[in-house]
Amino acid sequence: MNTIVSPTTLADAAAPSRPRLDHKPGKGTWAVFVLLLLVGLGYTAYSISTDYAASGETATSLWPFILLGLALVIALGFEFVNGFHDTANAVATVIYTNSLTPQVAVVWSGLFNFLGVLVSSGAVAFGIISLLPVELILQVGSSAGFAMVFALLIAAIMWNLGTWALGLPASSSHTLIGSIIGVGVANALMHGRDGTSGVDWSQAVKIGYSLLLSPLVGFVVSALLLLALRTLVKNKALYEAPKGNTPPPWWIRGLLVLTCTGVSFSHGSNDGQKGMGLIMLILVGTVPISYALNRAMPVEQTTAFAAIAQVTQASLSKVSTGTAPADPAKPLTLYIRTKQLTPDVIPSLAAVAGSIGDQVRQHDTLAKVPAAVVPNVRNDMYLVSETIRLLLLDKTVTLDNQTLANIKEFKKQIDGATKFIPLWVKVAVAIALGLGTMVGWKRIVVTVGEKIGKTHLTYAQGMSAELVAMFTIGLADNFGLPVSTTHVLSSGVAGTMAANKSGLQWSTIRNLAMAWVLTLPAAILLSGSLYWLFAKLF
Repeated sequence: MNTIVSPTTLADAAAPSRPRLDHKPGKGTWAVFVLLLLVGLGYTAYSISTDYAASGETATSLWPFILLGLALVIALGFEFVNGFHDTANAVATVIYTNSLTPQVAVVWSGLFNFLGVLVSSGAVAFGIISLLPVELILQVGSSAGFAMVFALLIAAIMWNLGTWALGLPASSSHTLIGSIIGVGVANALMHGRDGTSGVDWSQAVKIGYSLLLSPLVGFVVSALLLLALRTLVKNKALYEAPKGNTPPPWWIRGLLVLTCTGVSFSHGSNDGQKGMGLIMLILVGTVPISYALNRAMPVEQTTAFAAIAQVTQASLSKVSTGTAPADPAKPLTLYIRTKQLTPDVIPSLAAVAGSIGDQVRQHDTLAKVPAAVVPNVRNDMYLVSETIRLLLLDKTVTLDNQTLANIKEFKKQIDGATKFIPLWVKVAVAIALGLGTMVGWKRIVVTVGEKIGKTHLTYAQGMSAELVAMFTIGLADNFGLPVSTTHVLSSGVAGTMAANKSGLQWSTIRNLAMAWVLTLPAAILLSGSLYWLFAKLF
């Protein structure tokens, strides 16, 4: 008996089909989720207690640890929200091209976010910290320091949740930068200074350029890559929307899964560091004896550190024309805040460098520096490192080659002693980001997959946008620049739609542009207001 298939049925089978996004996770999935969450929190608590016990100190109050726990929960909460807010961009293309089912895609993406965090360099983490007001970094363990950390993290979480609820792929990077600027401006105004003096604008402009240019790169390069593919690869299947729920040919599927993997890995290695930098700041403020200095630095390296400090002091003393004041830290703090070089900066730098060398030499290793002086030693190291960074950028400063070589080597040694991230911090952030990837992803996926272009995403479009996003974010990570996965990928999808003459849904594009424009001022206003409130309450 012959089965008659109607033309309508054939047409439906050949038409692109919306992926099933409403599948509810089972009890087993939730059990694994909760287990991983508990493992992450337990490992974090165990690591902190072990590190503190290794310092030989005895706690006299539980209050710092209560503050530490609260701050860590908020910081990891930011990374969790970042996971489901940003990483949805990585899985949208493989879901809408039927390369992976939604459930497999989000778990796969979560795994490679986790791995990306674990192998990250840390450059982005400390680049973020350098945006914060210098006086708050120097007193991060004070009430003002905690007000700063709480304000910027809560403001970033609030804006991320708000844009997520509207299905808008706004940038978590953009949000966090705005929150940091808001705290800096509010802190300056509260101390009677011009609001513009509260931010390292040279660093902010550098990061601003990366956030501004990355979506343009995503749009243009993705469009050009699609056009190049059309010229070089003549396989028609590559430029057609998926038929029904049929997966693409194996080689196309492999490329799409590879690019999804790369974007997820790059997102983890870049975005995960933002939380790491703030967590390290929290740890330095609450448990300085364990985390202010790298206690794992070997003795021989510590000896070399003390020697280069002495050599640097001698070199700077020869080229300085002024004299250091009684408190040499003050001119360095002022220079970092204002970027105005005064005659007492270089002699003050020499004096502080010599003091650091004396402290380290006196105690043989960083692990033996007494708890009472650890915060001061770390603050001196921070001031020296940031002052050297600014001097190297200052075109008005002329130093001989030997002095330049000495201060560069000394900065390298200081950064090794202060800019470190313990493994457990990476693991905690990796778990938070990875778990965040697995929930709440649907809203942003639908926007990227259905609401940017007027036609269904093709294999070539998905592959082009993902490939450009993967390399853009990876390069930014190497240069220590925070870029937005959201902006790069969504603009990449828009670029491929424009190159394919598929048409763009301008209502969505307007909403995306509005979110992009409003994110910075909204985050500045939110964090500045919260900082003022918390500073008054604390």
